[in-house]
Amino acid sequence: MSYILPSEFVTKMVDAGESKIYMSTRDTLIRAFMAGAILALAAAFAITVAVETGVFLIGAVLFPIGFCMLYLMGFDLLTGVFMLTPLALLDKRPGVTPKAILRNWGWVFLGNLGGALTVAVMMAFIFTYGFNTDPGAVGAKIASVGEARTLGYAEYGAAGWATIFIRGMLCNWMVSMGVVGAMISTNVSGKVLAMWMPIMLFFFMGFEHSIVNMFLFPSAIIMGGEFSVMDYLWWNEIPTVLGNLVGGLAFTGLTLYTTHVRTAPKRPAPAAYNDSALANRA
Repeated sequence: MSYILPSEFVTKMVDAGESKIYMSTRDTLIRAFMAGAILALAAAFAITVAVETGVFLIGAVLFPIGFCMLYLMGFDLLTGVFMLTPLALLDKRPGVTPKAILRNWGWVFLGNLGGALTVAVMMAFIFTYGFNTDPGAVGAKIASVGEARTLGYAEYGAAGWATIFIRGMLCNWMVSMGVVGAMISTNVSGKVLAMWMPIMLFFFMGFEHSIVNMFLFPSAIIMGGEFSVMDYLWWNEIPTVLGNLVGGLAFTGLTLYTTHVRTAPKRPAPAAYNDSALANRA
């Protein structure tokens, strides 16, 4: 697997965050568009497999195919840059400012949204034969997911909103571990294995991923889901994005950075240990 030690790959994380800040707007948008589109297609694939087989676990096992593809191609998800770019600011890389980070997040968000929406329309067209027939079992499943994850949360008010937020945190804890997974090996098989495990976990557990939702909910509305765009934004996308930001940065980015780059001073050895060591040397 050619494993790279944390002290080495965390520096690569900071370098990656810096490089994304300086990337041109055109390249940022294209990479983000492709990432959103590929992840959306992977979600459609996973749901189709789950519906056709009746076993959701199989869909969860296969969903990481899309994540691995897009990161091996160097494309960017909002969930990834949420974790990487602030590290370049903490490391005081020249030219990295809060304004530059927000600019990057904004362009990546728009690119991901454009890619996910494009696939949503294309898949809805396919499922309905050009919007001429019922969407079938897969389309009905997508529509039901959209309703359950908007109106279902709305029934519980603030507690429902907090539930989505926490699910978003847990999601990007795992997804950002997948992003890091792409950096901990020097060969493709090692990268794929390290990415696969946390992505499979988040998908099977039903955690909330803002980019996957950019595909699921517009698809659900197009195919007859009984909820509005405002329901989607307030009762899913907004708390999910905020949860993704907090989870990825707090649970993965900051923990790795503070313990492998900005480490605390080491504890002094106990006096008894020092006396014993001196005696052994003598």
